[in-house]
Amino acid sequence: MMIARAVKFTPEVLLSAPRRSAGLPNAEGTIVLHTISTYSFQNHSKTTTLRALNVKSGESIELAKDQDISDLNWLDDDRFVALRREKNGHTSVIEGSVKSGTASQVAGEINAAAGNLRVTKLNVEGEYAVVLSAAADRNGNLWTPELAERKTRSTGRLYNGLFVRHWDRFEGPEHNALWYGKLTKGSNGELSLSSLTNALKGTGLESPVQPFGGTDNFDIRNDAIIFVAKDPKLNPALNTKCNVYILRIKSWTHPTDSASLRQIAIPGFEGASSSPVFAPHGPKAAFLSMKRPGYEADKNRIFVIPDVNATEINATETHGSSSGEGSWDRSPSSVSFTADAQKLLLTAENEGTGCLYITDGDITKSGDHLPIALTSNGAVSDARPLTDGRIFISGSSLIDNSWYAIVDPKAEIASSKPGCAPVGMWSHSNSGEGKKFGLSSSQISSIRTPSSNPKINKEVHSLVLKPSFYEEGKKYPVAYLIHGGPQGSWADNWSTRWNPAVYAEQGYIVVTPNPTGSTGYGQAFTDAINSNWGGDPYEDIVRVFEWVGKNMKDADNENAVALGASYGGYMINWLNGHDLGRRFKTMVNHDGIFSFAGGLLATEELYFPFHDLKGTPWDASTKSAVAKKTNEVFSSSSTSNWRKWDPSEYLSHWSTPTLIIHSEKDYRLNLSEGLAAFNVLQARGIESQFLTFPDENHWVLKPENSLVWHKVVLNWINKFTGLPAYTDEDPNGDSFWGGVVEGKEENSAMPIQGKPET
Repeated sequence: MMIARAVKFTPEVLLSAPRRSAGLPNAEGTIVLHTISTYSFQNHSKTTTLRALNVKSGESIELAKDQDISDLNWLDDDRFVALRREKNGHTSVIEGSVKSGTASQVAGEINAAAGNLRVTKLNVEGEYAVVLSAAADRNGNLWTPELAERKTRSTGRLYNGLFVRHWDRFEGPEHNALWYGKLTKGSNGELSLSSLTNALKGTGLESPVQPFGGTDNFDIRNDAIIFVAKDPKLNPALNTKCNVYILRIKSWTHPTDSASLRQIAIPGFEGASSSPVFAPHGPKAAFLSMKRPGYEADKNRIFVIPDVNATEINATETHGSSSGEGSWDRSPSSVSFTADAQKLLLTAENEGTGCLYITDGDITKSGDHLPIALTSNGAVSDARPLTDGRIFISGSSLIDNSWYAIVDPKAEIASSKPGCAPVGMWSHSNSGEGKKFGLSSSQISSIRTPSSNPKINKEVHSLVLKPSFYEEGKKYPVAYLIHGGPQGSWADNWSTRWNPAVYAEQGYIVVTPNPTGSTGYGQAFTDAINSNWGGDPYEDIVRVFEWVGKNMKDADNENAVALGASYGGYMINWLNGHDLGRRFKTMVNHDGIFSFAGGLLATEELYFPFHDLKGTPWDASTKSAVAKKTNEVFSSSSTSNWRKWDPSEYLSHWSTPTLIIHSEKDYRLNLSEGLAAFNVLQARGIESQFLTFPDENHWVLKPENSLVWHKVVLNWINKFTGLPAYTDEDPNGDSFWGGVVEGKEENSAMPIQGKPET
């Protein structure tokens, strides 16, 4: 199933390599279901297969091909159900069997686009409760393809409040909803799906939360659904507050009454809640929640509900502290229970890795017993407890696009201290641990450089990736990659959008700094970027640059480039106006902020700039009104923050050749931000290019568009560093853009307009 060893790891190899989903093991951990999708640049099409991997033998069998199958759920150790998207816009619930080698029996069809399927056994043999997500109209009815395609003669839209658009779509009459029903095994042995009921009808709630919520926003047991939803009393554009709810289900085939809905109160926590989950048995549940409203990078705290059946449902913070800051200085992104329901499994960033942790101590009581790390390398994306206490995990690394492993927490805890390597019982790599890409872990290293704010963190950590053909004694140009967020990080994980190995295999030493504001190094380090966007983070990057120049003799720091997206794109604009920017041969800005007033006030989630810049750019009386809406007290210095850290205040210093990339469906940051930066560069006579995609959002996701993105970026930076051009295709020719297609254009990026490049 895997590609042959690549002669050179290129964007084509990156984008056409089989992409494997997180693995879904059966309860015994003997069979793992997963999908693999592959894009062919020769056929300009994607194929998807559903496969079953035998853990003992390593044999993989194909269960379905060329079908859009997702949301796999085991019914027992052989049979499973999943969703299949149909060409008419409907969704089928299908049943399959590993033993029979099939996945095609249709249990029912939903007359809409649906996803995020969860299934659990009921007390009656052959009956299963089902919950999935699908859009509903204003009346709570299913949003069908027919409703979606219905158009009026005028294209106008009228809005009365904030959130006109979000991520890459304008808000319409439809909204997310959870739907429940029942699967029943008939006398013929086949499953049939009942009609579905909108669990949220009449509540004013929406779940999963837009735009990225999925099965991590809800869970199911045989008599209830636990879920998170934005607080309906607060404007979602001004607040992050999400509440946790439990809905009792008396019958999985009939509507439930409003009295069955309970909100879980956690006083003092006014931020976002996420990852609600029931214990596999017993009365417990767990979830994550943030304290501060309007701050999406606040630390996630871990809460456990000891008894969801109690008259008064209470939640306890498992790692609370008298200071109110919590005893564990990491921010988990997911929580689940072990098979015995006595401990919790947590995934959290930790200094450039994505670790799996297990709790130690009584999870129903607050204490200073810190979680124990079960992994130390790579990035865990999913963890599934097995019935015997072992844990099946899915993950990736900088050189491996997908690995599976089974670990024994008892053996790990007995043999090591927190943070040591896992005691692995079994593992399976999609890429031969990078060998099939021509990559190896020997290319990866780390550096630690002095921090600009030693009171918070003494050092700044950067991951470094060298070419696979690296030779001692030779010098290589340096590519500095600046992450987005700004509360984000570079980690030992795989990406098809920003993959450091792509640049390393062009001949660069790649340095990925995690400056002030980065996640995984303690909450204080993350928080320190607030109202400090161009301050400490910039100084940290300066110090990384200078350290590399003094200490890495193989790094040609006089021949360096810088690239960044989102906040990283902001930093490229900031660099262009400050001294460090003039030390780069060239820079690349993908979807970055040009002007705070123009860019941040036009974004959809206004709570983000209002929090990070400590207020609004207007007068105190208006500030007070907004503060009241968000429960946040804004600083009186907020207006100066909007000017102080604005890249457009420093345009007179811009002089470095820069490639600007900005797509038309990026509603997080308007297209005008990219156009303004490009126009300034052109008007000042600075060598520059502008790349745009009419059909992409904040990310470039379509394979053909992504390949063009890489062609343009690599050709641009290689030209300034003296490396060979990535491709010699003419940007004014059709082949550069993937060729001409008949009928509807899937990729609408156009060749360079104006004076051809020489």
